[in-house]
Amino acid sequence: MLPEPDKRSVVLIVDDEPEILVALTDLLEDTYEVLPASSGERGLALLKERPDVAVIVSDQRMPGMTGDVFLARARLLSSAGAILLTGYADITAVEAALNQGQISFFAYKPWDDETLLSMVGQAASRYRLEKELQCEQLLLRGLLDNLPFGLAFKEQSGRFIRLNSQMAQQFGRSVDACVGHTEEELVDATRLDSLKGAERVLNSSGRDQQILQLAGPDGQARWHDLTRVRLDGAPDGTPPAGASALENYSILIDRDVTDLLAMEQRLRQAEKMQAIGTLAGGIAHDFNNLLTAILGSLELVMDLEPPKEPGVSRLFHNALEAARRGGALTQKLLDFSRPRHLVCQQVDLRNLMASLQSFMTQGKVPDEIQAVLGAAALSSSSRISTVQFDIPSTPLPVVWTDATQLELAVFNLCVNALDAQPEGGATTVSVRQANRPLGLTGSATHGEAWVVVQVMDRGVGMTEEMQARIFDPFFTTKGIGQGTGLGLSMIYGFISHCGGEVRVESVPGGGTSIELWLPAMVEERAPVTPVRSVRSGQATPQALPPVQHGETILVVDDEPGVRAVTAGFLRRAGYDVLESASGAEALSVIGDKPGIALVVMDVMMPGMNGDEVARRLHEVRPELPVLFVTGYADLALLPEGVTVLHKPYTRDALLGDVRAMLAA
Repeated sequence: MLPEPDKRSVVLIVDDEPEILVALTDLLEDTYEVLPASSGERGLALLKERPDVAVIVSDQRMPGMTGDVFLARARLLSSAGAILLTGYADITAVEAALNQGQISFFAYKPWDDETLLSMVGQAASRYRLEKELQCEQLLLRGLLDNLPFGLAFKEQSGRFIRLNSQMAQQFGRSVDACVGHTEEELVDATRLDSLKGAERVLNSSGRDQQILQLAGPDGQARWHDLTRVRLDGAPDGTPPAGASALENYSILIDRDVTDLLAMEQRLRQAEKMQAIGTLAGGIAHDFNNLLTAILGSLELVMDLEPPKEPGVSRLFHNALEAARRGGALTQKLLDFSRPRHLVCQQVDLRNLMASLQSFMTQGKVPDEIQAVLGAAALSSSSRISTVQFDIPSTPLPVVWTDATQLELAVFNLCVNALDAQPEGGATTVSVRQANRPLGLTGSATHGEAWVVVQVMDRGVGMTEEMQARIFDPFFTTKGIGQGTGLGLSMIYGFISHCGGEVRVESVPGGGTSIELWLPAMVEERAPVTPVRSVRSGQATPQALPPVQHGETILVVDDEPGVRAVTAGFLRRAGYDVLESASGAEALSVIGDKPGIALVVMDVMMPGMNGDEVARRLHEVRPELPVLFVTGYADLALLPEGVTVLHKPYTRDALLGDVRAMLAA
């Protein structure tokens, strides 16, 4: 323990003569805290009680235990400085004690007060300095041994004089086996080449830094940041005071930066996804307006003048299908770049994976998966039964996620794994619990427990360049026409919005492992239920009430083409339709036309958006229903309980919502 600066040093006096104890106490008590003892046995007992004794002053000739014997035993209990008081007859024993290091000074009786005070002062100062040095050594050793990276010191000859266990592990040896050896004697060929280059830079500038990929003791390649610093110069090249004593001494720092680089890569990926999402949000509204106008116009033309020639009819259907596919692609792009309308709840992954295993072993593809994956799911239906599942028998922590989306994500990964093994091979899905690894950037509010779903194959694998791009929208490793390149992008966005991460490991020719890391729940939550009715714009309506005579609908959209298509759908269905090109115009029409039964309104409009228009019109007519249509909008900005129809929408999807809202 480091002595307290304001605390007086403790001096133990041992003498069998009471008058000597009194005399020494009177001499020392003004400067020190004095502990008197009348025998060696009592002195040893006090040392056990007071480990902070700084100086021991002991008589040599005492009955039962002489001073030199007492101090020899005291040395086993304390590092206090020792002063032996002796007569001329005891000089032989005193010399022996001095030679053996048991005492620092000795004084003859009767002593000189000034001389004895000087001896005690020097012994107390030395004790304090030794304690301070021990404390510094303890702190430095604790720092050295607990650093999260390797640290070593070299002498002039390049031999290690100090290093921690982390550095020794990089050489595959113990600390003791490394001390006294040079780095050249301990490293492999790859590291030796870098060392030679580093020494040239170190000799010229005094500092060198390299980032290398090195194989560890377990054979796994990891990235290392190797920094070497020479201690014989300041950063500006000016030799410090006493530099000659440090000439050619150096420090070696070895940091494993594999996880840091991986975290930086994931951060760049997240930033790239955010940038693409922002770009998508900016163009999606206009693009979906165009698709709505194209799709709606084609449907209206088909209704007004159905093509008589088979070839023309086929072209019309091709155009309709292309517009629908364009809308689906746009929606998928937006799904990865912004929070989905997820139905999050507590999910037991053991039960979820068991359910997924049940229908996959039967080769069946659920309707909801077919609707999203389409041909990919159907083409894999005959092979999905070959996927093997490894589900633990012990319970796992529940996670907070959308069960349907997670099931879809795992199925999609299985399809990709099967496609990566055209000649067949092992595809496995496993679930396990894990602790938060270094570099994982998911939400820290969930704690350190994670549940990991892994899909692994032994297929063709991917290069590092391919791995860096697999989450990019529209990037695919499949052949032309065999994939949209949006599946992994949607998985990335979905897992990110759940507070988790996706980890990919792949080797060309050695297969691929994709892990979905989901944070375990640390508290109970109520399930999230949808607060808005959201339609994709592509669904076919169920049984609907008939159109009532005289129902008037106001269509509000700043895009003339979209407004014309929407109005055309409604008029063909038998409704009376009014049109407005802006929010301000719509409010004026509503004030003049009290018979309006429903408003179909775009969300994003210049001047006044749909949300603001709805709030103002509800101040006048709170009962008037509003059907929002949008190509891209943050649903959190809309009032709760509204119905939202996404562009591009078909006639049936629009009429389905309109009739349902009018009948409510």
